[in-house]
Amino acid sequence: MRIVRVGAASLNQTPLDWKGNRERIERAIDCARQAGVRLLALPELAITGYGCEDMFHSPAVLERARKTLVELLPRTRGIATVLGLPLVYRGAVFNTAAFVANGRLHGVVAKTHLAGDGLHYEPRWFESWPPEAMGSIEIDGETIPFGDPVFDLGDVRVGLEICEDAWAPDRRGASAAKLGVDVLINPSASHFSFGKQAVRRRIALEGSRAYGVTYLTANLMGNESGRAIYDGGCLVVSAGAVVAEGARFSMREIDLVHAKVDLDLDRMSKMRTIAHRPLAEPSPRVVTTGYPLPGDEVELPVSPPAPAFPETKEEEFARAIALGLFDYMRKSRAQGYVVSMSGGADSAACACLVALMVRFGIQELGLDELKAKLSHVRGIEEAEDERALVRTLLATAYQATRHSGPVTREAARAVAEAIGAQHHELDVEPMFAAYVSAIEAAVGRTLRFPDDDLALQNVQARVRSPSIWLLANLRGAILLSTSNRSEAAVGYATMDGDTSGGLSPIAGIDKAFLRLWLRWLETQGPTGGAPIPALALVNAQIPTAELRPPDARQTDEADLMPYPLLDAIERHAIRDKRSPKECLEALRPAFPEFDDETLRHFVRRFFRLFAINQWKRERYAPSFHVDDENLDPKTWCRFPILNGGFSAELDEL
Repeated sequence: MRIVRVGAASLNQTPLDWKGNRERIERAIDCARQAGVRLLALPELAITGYGCEDMFHSPAVLERARKTLVELLPRTRGIATVLGLPLVYRGAVFNTAAFVANGRLHGVVAKTHLAGDGLHYEPRWFESWPPEAMGSIEIDGETIPFGDPVFDLGDVRVGLEICEDAWAPDRRGASAAKLGVDVLINPSASHFSFGKQAVRRRIALEGSRAYGVTYLTANLMGNESGRAIYDGGCLVVSAGAVVAEGARFSMREIDLVHAKVDLDLDRMSKMRTIAHRPLAEPSPRVVTTGYPLPGDEVELPVSPPAPAFPETKEEEFARAIALGLFDYMRKSRAQGYVVSMSGGADSAACACLVALMVRFGIQELGLDELKAKLSHVRGIEEAEDERALVRTLLATAYQATRHSGPVTREAARAVAEAIGAQHHELDVEPMFAAYVSAIEAAVGRTLRFPDDDLALQNVQARVRSPSIWLLANLRGAILLSTSNRSEAAVGYATMDGDTSGGLSPIAGIDKAFLRLWLRWLETQGPTGGAPIPALALVNAQIPTAELRPPDARQTDEADLMPYPLLDAIERHAIRDKRSPKECLEALRPAFPEFDDETLRHFVRRFFRLFAINQWKRERYAPSFHVDDENLDPKTWCRFPILNGGFSAELDEL
């Protein structure tokens, strides 16, 4: 047996936080060394942070990253690891991982497959390294191999696949396997999306099986730079099986997972693989480190730990957004959150997610440690339990006009009370009346429904903005915008009204799922936590903006179309880029309850509303990415503000 203890660590880094990023790297290395780890995987671009964006082209940033790498070298005595940073090679910037062992830098691997889809933009900043090519770079007075090396640590060889290198059809690991690697390390910055951890497991398992190696995946964790949420979930896979898996959605800054692996089991698997055809030696890609990897002749672990919670969409959504909110508040040094509670689904979801942030934090860290992490918040030391902490961090307000009803008022109050928020009831009818009166005097006529329907609806939503912003400013808190993705798709939101806010936590999710999630939270709730029965008052309602007179019986779906149908059209039209005619053909079998003319009407409505409302989506507050159907124009769905409105395509209907 050739037994080695290996490990991988998730880090909660922040772009350009030089001191904090370095300290977390050092702590992870120290923890790994204390646990007996000999070979440690750390995340992609851990030194700078992954989300530096155009600052990757700053010479000062690149120089400081290189300097930090050199400063970290002494910390690696007695251990081998990888340190991610951007490096300049012959005038081009590369996304790299420096391989260090026992206090020395032995080589640098440059990423080959750059992530350039969805919210990724790596080709804007980095160049792609040619597969199997080698060069050299001077760092701290030493000439270091640069490009696509593998590293020889005595009788153990180590290769790297940097994040996307493992997701590409021509995986980099195949090339490393021909040079006889025993371990493949994957430093990743793999953002969260629903069901993605299962895909990561498959990639790691397939890498271990196909190449006959132990496979280590390290990932970022937390809200690193604002929009993307990283869920951790480090993996140690050996002999084609998961032997250890790290925490996901942790609120800790470091999560280390480690296990003892028998490299001879992987080697035996490689010997049995007919397709394994090693390259002849010597190869310029093999870098001899002069550091033999120490072994550990002790008993192997029996089985991987069980997941802490089921990987359902409801559970993942709760934990991802709670983590995103926690880090956004902590890293921005905000005093908490404020939500304008309408009594409907969207605002209730936002408020409950803040409460879940507190609950998950206490469950994982304990009350005292959670308060210590949020020590910048005024009065937090006085909170003695979960409800008191929620009250410190969350304020809500119901803002009534003449069109508000008792059902929504009671729903807003009950949910706020159930979760422990500090709740207010504000009468904004005088402001609404004053605006209407001023414009009536200016234009010389009375404004009334339905003649001035849209203008009167919008001004009601807008008069709620100044007071809720004032409350947020008084508290030094972040105002949460409550618009969801379904509304964003068709512009069913008042700009500077319900879109007001500094952060939009549910803008990445559709209304149909949000209502399903609220029913789940009402009756079941996340693992280890109680449901919130008060949500029954919200879930029993038909969604309504409540901006027309009560006798109009306004509902969202009457204004738009049934939400499940709207969301289906959005997936076909925006995610899958289908024409209106193709959307209609796809909808017919899925929605047999609607006749052809009704479906045509709704398809036309969707495309027209989507086309004219891009300007609104451009102005939405930052939102969290949770799946691959995002409408955020800054990270996922780019669309021209001025466009032809799909007129030719709609004529085909």
